[in-house]
Amino acid sequence: MDPHATPQTESTTHDADSSGWWERPAGGREVCSVALPLVVSSLSWTVMTFVDRVLLKWESGDAMSAAFAAGTVWFSAICLPLGIAMYTNTFVSQYYGAERYERIGVAVWQGVWLSLIAAPLMLMAIPIAPSIFNLADHTSNIQRLEVTYFQILLWGAPAMIVAQALASFYSGRGKTKVVMVVDTIVALVNLALDWVLIFGKFGFPAMGIAGAGWATVIALWLKAAIYVALLMQRHNREQFGTLRGMRWDSALFGRLVYFGGPSGMQLVLDVMGFTVFILLVGRLGTTEAEATTMAFSISTLAFMPVWGMSMAASILVGQHLGEDRDDLAARATWTSLQVALAYMASISLLYLVVPDLFLASFFAGDRSAETRAAVHHVAVTLLRFVAAYNLLDATLMVFSSAIKGAGDTQFVLWVSLVMATTMSVLSWVAVERLEVGIYGCWALITAWVWSLGLIFLWRFLGGAWRSMRVIEHSPPDLENAAPEPATSAT
Repeated sequence: MDPHATPQTESTTHDADSSGWWERPAGGREVCSVALPLVVSSLSWTVMTFVDRVLLKWESGDAMSAAFAAGTVWFSAICLPLGIAMYTNTFVSQYYGAERYERIGVAVWQGVWLSLIAAPLMLMAIPIAPSIFNLADHTSNIQRLEVTYFQILLWGAPAMIVAQALASFYSGRGKTKVVMVVDTIVALVNLALDWVLIFGKFGFPAMGIAGAGWATVIALWLKAAIYVALLMQRHNREQFGTLRGMRWDSALFGRLVYFGGPSGMQLVLDVMGFTVFILLVGRLGTTEAEATTMAFSISTLAFMPVWGMSMAASILVGQHLGEDRDDLAARATWTSLQVALAYMASISLLYLVVPDLFLASFFAGDRSAETRAAVHHVAVTLLRFVAAYNLLDATLMVFSSAIKGAGDTQFVLWVSLVMATTMSVLSWVAVERLEVGIYGCWALITAWVWSLGLIFLWRFLGGAWRSMRVIEHSPPDLENAAPEPATSAT
């Protein structure tokens, strides 16, 4: 018998098992109804960035590599507030599961206030951008392009974080189709603007990488504006307090930072470790940098849909724990993992058998025929590394999201601190001291992903997350809520 099971868990296990995999509570139907719109949403963003890099590759290989490196650094710079804003999703899901609807609007707005507080700090990075990319020791042309792209993207950073907090109003309640529609609309707008601004269509000047940056900024502010309009609809104002909740709640804000802060730091550390790897690989040469950019861009085709599955696991864990049904929270996690592994296995096979299905578009507009063969050969090999770590990557994403959906963010933070530091140090040693080359570096990142996947599997099986909650135990006075512990001892 599970030592963490509650009396309710024991009494309901038979009922939960009486239906098939698809129909049972927290089974395939429930998981897919939440996850599939998030998968489409993730794919819309993935396709957008993928096509963005393809178009920039047509412009020049340097522009593509610069956009990838600068975009990764930009994401690193906003990870902490973005990760906290994303954690608003857990508060919404647990309040929704507990049928505390009056707390949902005010929870969402705490994420927005956090975004606005962080905005000036993010914009302060604009003048120091040249110093940041000078550390990477890339070629002068790539550095110039990196600085341009990074500085432009920073103007869209506040909008991205605000939109993420507002989107949690829908995703946390499992209304993920709304998120899918909004993300798809915004991605299409971004792609259209990419074509117009990169190459100079309809009377606009050809702006190259700067055009790609401004297209993203415009799309992000459009996304934030759409969510504000949606939240202000009458039925949302009346049922969930999306207007009257537009206020500062110090107790709830503190709880969001307490639980969301480690989640945000985890995102920072993971992306920083990844960013250090990207920048160091860039020192190996132009061919290695371009092939790495292609391989990672293609790998997002596998990564982002599973990200959608992991978000669904986090949402359903939060909702079922809000209902005090840890058994269904666990079942939803395992169901999400099963679907994620089936997808990852399929796409990994395609990487191995037909790599050109994914690589061909990068070379369609390539004007550098003399380097094509070398870049292609390296990129094909790197896709084999991606296929080697894909299944453990899915394991990592699903289980880390599930325990974060319960509130187990401190553990996630410490694991990320140790593993990201290890990854950064070993990447430097591999490139600067051991000189193992591109394939040695990729063997390192493969082992890193495997290790993380096994660590989070172990933590989930331990069951400490089952007794955790992020929301307060009893309804507070909405005007004078006092801080209180938000989770029970594990």
